[in-house]
Amino acid sequence: MNRHVLWMACAATTFAAGIACAETAPTEVQFDETGAVAQSLTGAPGNAEEGAKVASTRPLGNCVACHQVAALTADFQGNIAPALDGAADRWSEAQLRGIVVDAKHTFPESMMPGMYKTGPFIRPGDAYTGKAAPADLPPILTAAQVEDVVAFLMTLKD
Repeated sequence: MNRHVLWMACAATTFAAGIACAETAPTEVQFDETGAVAQSLTGAPGNAEEGAKVASTRPLGNCVACHQVAALTADFQGNIAPALDGAADRWSEAQLRGIVVDAKHTFPESMMPGMYKTGPFIRPGDAYTGKAAPADLPPILTAAQVEDVVAFLMTLKD
């Protein structure tokens, strides 16, 4: 099967199933000197509606635990992190992707967890609970969820 036919089959599957053919692994994400991530992690644009769900759902991204977002109707929004209203006016898509993937590349003192990171982590579990987290923790969000959150954040303009 030639490369063009294979690519077209992959593209058709991607379109039909809503998934990407090539996903960037957490350890392969390329940050620039400012912490921005220019390339989509999935090779496809995210879904802003799904991103809003991820941002406001406790078992998923739960962005509203720390951030206020007027566009979301989530209860008990946090105030320990910057409000996300106008995020698309303050940061580019690549910058937002980098912040969601691992904010410490942009803001070294940030307490925001890396949402698409598999390590290294500081693991105080042994000292406080007697058991450390497993060494092979999966990322908090999938690559597609990161792209969805970025798409949602790009809708937040003043």
